[in-house]
Amino acid sequence: MQGDGAGQDQDSELSCRNGAQNGESSSTGEAHSNGLESVTNNGNTVNNNNNGVSAPPESNNSNSTVDTRKKKRLSQCEEDVIRLIGQHLHDLGLNQTVDLLMQESGCRLEHPSATKFRNHVMEGEWDKAESDLNELKALMHSPSAIVRMKFLLLQQKYLEYLEDGKVLEALQVLRAELTPLKYNTERIHVLSGYLMCSHAEDLRAKAEWEGKGTASRTKLLDKLQTYLPPSVMLPPRRLQTLLKQAVELQRERCLYHNTKLDSGLDSVSLLLDHACSRKQFPCYTQQILTEHCNEVWFCKFSNNGTKLATGSKDTTVILWHVDTETQQLKLMKTLEGHAYGVSYLAWSPDDAYLIACGPDDCSELWLWNVQTGELRTKMSQSHEDSLTSVAWNPDGKRFVTGGQRGQFYQCDLDGNLLDSWEGVRVQCLWCLNDGRTMLASDTHQRIRGYNFEDLTDRNIVQEDHPIMSFTVSKNGRLALLNVATQGVHLWDLQDRVLVRKYQGVTQGFYTIHSGFGGHNEDFIASGSEDHKVYIWHRRSELPIAELTGHTRTVNCVSWNPVLPGLLASASDDGTVRIWGPAPFLDVQEADGLNDCSSMDS
Repeated sequence: MQGDGAGQDQDSELSCRNGAQNGESSSTGEAHSNGLESVTNNGNTVNNNNNGVSAPPESNNSNSTVDTRKKKRLSQCEEDVIRLIGQHLHDLGLNQTVDLLMQESGCRLEHPSATKFRNHVMEGEWDKAESDLNELKALMHSPSAIVRMKFLLLQQKYLEYLEDGKVLEALQVLRAELTPLKYNTERIHVLSGYLMCSHAEDLRAKAEWEGKGTASRTKLLDKLQTYLPPSVMLPPRRLQTLLKQAVELQRERCLYHNTKLDSGLDSVSLLLDHACSRKQFPCYTQQILTEHCNEVWFCKFSNNGTKLATGSKDTTVILWHVDTETQQLKLMKTLEGHAYGVSYLAWSPDDAYLIACGPDDCSELWLWNVQTGELRTKMSQSHEDSLTSVAWNPDGKRFVTGGQRGQFYQCDLDGNLLDSWEGVRVQCLWCLNDGRTMLASDTHQRIRGYNFEDLTDRNIVQEDHPIMSFTVSKNGRLALLNVATQGVHLWDLQDRVLVRKYQGVTQGFYTIHSGFGGHNEDFIASGSEDHKVYIWHRRSELPIAELTGHTRTVNCVSWNPVLPGLLASASDDGTVRIWGPAPFLDVQEADGLNDCSSMDS
């Protein structure tokens, strides 16, 4: 990696001198030129002239010096790698190994001035550390940063004096050294307030500071280092940082990565590239729920992931319990009496209630108590209404509902009308997290935002074809639209731009519901009129999986919000399919199942 901290002439002078010993001693006489404190061998200090390693016996080969000079000159990248390895070994305490590495490679871990500075900071020799800044100033692109570095040094000095009970010395630092810098006066006011701390524990608590010692000085050094070019002093733990970035990038590029992994390096192998198998992805039928006796129009997992609600043309809603351990579903309750059939369902934020809506000619909605299975409210404002969609306010005490005949209501849990918006032909609804903005797709092929408090509305999304349904990501930023004859579109609601059009799905004029899901909502799934379930990675337009098994149109998919490997789909074939990873015992045979075809690209 090209060092970005110093000029070319400085890089060659600072980082590496091939064929030379690079053993300048620091002024303290207690550190190697690679920045490590000197080690002892049987009580005798090791000679620093060779980067802290005892001089090896002279070779019998009289040409050894010539051979050394003829060594291949290291490239900048090779020097950087050696320095990164050296820093990592240093952090592990393998000081003699570092000295050998630097000696043999002819490289230097850091500039001698940086070494002195590091040692003085770690020893708390603040006057010497401040003096070192003058040497470092010439090596920096931004000499003005010296003021910020000096401020950080003096702040630590001030706090350590206070902790030691040396109030007069601390006051002197504040008045004669910190204040004259004329830098960050607001912070100086805060620091002056610490003079009133009655004891050391009080000071550490108020200053949110570790106290005098290695921990706080190491933290200080990490901050100071950010002002120094990497050719002078490497950023702390640079090798670990690069490895973490590599692992994270591999995960992001992995089409099937669907689990939350530890951000540390201990949970992964650095010896192989990260790759998730398709067998770990919800591509395989785990269960087929056949209790409905007609087309299943909708399915939705509860917010806590422990239940699934399915709605059918057979006039029933079935509640299923999800065993979070086995990920198997069992029938809990059947809610009956929805005369027109059930085409839409919405769980309250706390999962205590479930609202069911019917198709276009249905003027009623049902609000069920999930725990008891009792109908709390059956709402109908007028027989002329069409209440086909619903969305809960985040407070769980209100909801909005509407339909294509021009109804748009806000109601309480008892079905009482709180507000209404005239003339909006609603196709689908969503409440944003602010609790004030309601999104509604209408018959003008758009999504508009409505505020019931100040009675304002604005256009957010405009499509060229009818929006059959839409859903919004958890953070409220992205909207997923099923657009007639076009398929699935992803919109950025904040920037109001079309981000992506997903390919493969067959979408005519049926109402099909898609959804975000998987770990971090990285995936998108949608039903289709060609009897399949399509899954895309959010950043890729081509599907990564096509799930087969249904025999008629797949109307709706729902991804479990807690179990990222669990997916449900509802179809006109009268079944609900539960999809998960390949069964553990049948992994070898899993590829033979025709449930999932990979679409790797």
